[in-house]
Amino acid sequence: MGKFSASEQYVVNLVNKERSKIMQMSIVEFADFANVSTATIVRTMKKMGYSGYTDFRHSLGSSNSHEPAVLRAADENIRRVITANQREVEETINLLNIGTIEDGVQQIAGASSIYIFARGLSEMIADEMSLKLQLSGKYTQTLHDPNIIMTLAKRVQPDACAIFISLNGETAELVTAARSLHENGVPVITITTNGEAPLTKYTDILFTGYKSDDSYFPHYEVHSRLPVQVISRILLDSYVVRMREKHDR
Repeated sequence: MGKFSASEQYVVNLVNKERSKIMQMSIVEFADFANVSTATIVRTMKKMGYSGYTDFRHSLGSSNSHEPAVLRAADENIRRVITANQREVEETINLLNIGTIEDGVQQIAGASSIYIFARGLSEMIADEMSLKLQLSGKYTQTLHDPNIIMTLAKRVQPDACAIFISLNGETAELVTAARSLHENGVPVITITTNGEAPLTKYTDILFTGYKSDDSYFPHYEVHSRLPVQVISRILLDSYVVRMREKHDR
């Protein structure tokens, strides 16, 4: 799936905010509404995983006909809260690539040890991932403290693997650690929602999720970690599945 251009990302954002209204529009009406060309809309739909605009509208109609009871019962404000989470999960899965998942699984499987780096609210996801990797028999450490992160990163051996979990991929100590690991030849896996972040410059395997613009705490950096949590779970569960398949052969 290709990367969205600025105009295509605008269409994606508009779709996420105005789904019910857009569902009633023809492609020409939608193009006028969005002030973009019909070609831009078609390209966007294909990058979103649809065969075209008609396929997209059909999927909206199908999803609405099977709408969960909670959405039918909720008022507009609560409905917006629920659908924002739904969008983050669906769009994040749309951005995943099976080849990247398989590469991540094999990188983890072949590593002598795993080091997981995270800060802030992402630490909880890192701790869960670390625990499950340990339960699967993989030696794993989770690092949160800024000074330890930057110091230990210089000592990790190339036969290990580093995993970074960072919503925006801009945390200074994480970027510094990733640079050190990269210079030492340590494979780096990054899970983020910002594909252009400084952290990605030192990344070998990149997973990018979709982050909604919605935030109910505008004065604080507490955006939902749901996208990176979904990716972390898919990557970890895929690893466990592949290891079981290998064991059963």
